[in-house]
Amino acid sequence: MKSNTDDEKHLIKAQHKLRQLKIFYIHLALYIVVVALISLNFYVMEEGPYTDNITALNIVVLVLWTLFILIHAWSVFKGRFLFNKTWEDKKIEKILKEKDKEETTLWE
Repeated sequence: MKSNTDDEKHLIKAQHKLRQLKIFYIHLALYIVVVALISLNFYVMEEGPYTDNITALNIVVLVLWTLFILIHAWSVFKGRFLFNKTWEDKKIEKILKEKDKEETTLWE
């Protein structure tokens, strides 16, 4: 009975992590689209009475949204970046298995 509730807790936790990851990737895709549009705006902007204000607003949006996306990434990934300890352990285990496989098939 206890293992069943533990499995349910793990499932709920995994679903929550997956939901957070999905929301982050949607946020990142939207960020990339907006950065592309603002970059296009910088490229095609013509001189006018409000050019400085529009440029300042675009820069503020880029800086603030970049900070928000970095904070969001930190909250989603929290130490699960590229070369953490579990990744190293998995790679070492994989290399050792491949080496054992090579040794057994070499003499057969």
